Amino acid sequence: MNNQFGKIISASEAVTHIKDGMSVMVGGFGGVGTAPTMIDELLDKDVSHLTLICNDTGFPHIGVGKLVSNRRIKKVIASHIGSNPIAGSLMTEGVLEVEFSPQGTLAERIRAGGVGLGGVLVDIGIDVEVVNQGKEVIEIDGRPYLVEEALTADVSIVYAKKSDPFGNLLYDKSARNTNPLVAMAGAVTIAEVEEVVPLGEIDAEEVMTSGVFVDYIVPSKGVNWKWVWE
Repeated sequence: MNNQFGKIISASEAVTHIKDGMSVMVGGFGGVGTAPTMIDELLDKDVSHLTLICNDTGFPHIGVGKLVSNRRIKKVIASHIGSNPIAGSLMTEGVLEVEFSPQGTLAERIRAGGVGLGGVLVDIGIDVEVVNQGKEVIEIDGRPYLVEEALTADVSIVYAKKSDPFGNLLYDKSARNTNPLVAMAGAVTIAEVEEVVPLGEIDAEEVMTSGVFVDYIVPSKGVNWKWVWE
């Protein structure tokens, strides 16, 4: 049976795990490596008041930017929003709460959440008010560090080139970006994938995310998945 682990489901089934007010972490960089089918399903479902954790807010009509543009997001935690002018306007209007985190720090916070750490110590932004505001400072060997809390989410959404039925994932070149980190940090992780291959066909050395982190596998748009159910 091709779906022997029961992880392969439709996008419409997958979005039932995302409710109003939840936190959602999404992989991708400027829309590259972001799950398009899942984003569209979220828009169709009309889920809202989400806290979005991602590298950036994409573009107005690309990636997570579509969720921001349609006002489905109440708060975003990201490294920048400059490529999406709608996000900037909503922030200025007070409609969208934005927590900025330097890109490397953001990645480490997500990684920390995925491996069960409480946070990380960094010196990036220690003298920048928009970064250090309200954060604890710890001194080690005479050097001050900001305490950056780990990030986790109710649901993580990642995008991969290839998966086996257990959810072992292989990403496509630069589309890998934040996806492996995001995959670890969700209470539920949904992987949208372009291709599912039989168990064992992905060499162990090629696995970039272990299937132990993946709860559900969703077919991407335009891919013929008929064989999965046969």
